[in-house]
Amino acid sequence: MTDVETFTAQIAVGFKNIDTQEELSIEPALAICQSYCDSVGLCVTVTPTIFVYTNGNEHGCLVGLINYPRFPSDESEILKHALTLAKLLLDAYKQYKVSVICSDKTYMIERGID
Repeated sequence: MTDVETFTAQIAVGFKNIDTQEELSIEPALAICQSYCDSVGLCVTVTPTIFVYTNGNEHGCLVGLINYPRFPSDESEILKHALTLAKLLLDAYKQYKVSVICSDKTYMIERGID
């Protein structure tokens, strides 16, 4: 049995373009994650979800990263991957904000409002 220190990161991204109100599918997230994982040697989970908020809701997904015992990493490396993927997803879905929720802290990635 192999064990490592636990560190997780989860990216929360909605699929509704705030400018046009068009709701995209999960497919762009899958393609972005697949391409990124292929390029850096990584494994993530992509889980569909629904965000429910005051006066509305929106489909989206959660992208999960863990410190996987077979290929252990440190917290800074996992966080770096999560923040990079979050920025790619933010741009693809034309979101204003994307959250990266880690075991110890939550980060909000924001795009500039033109």
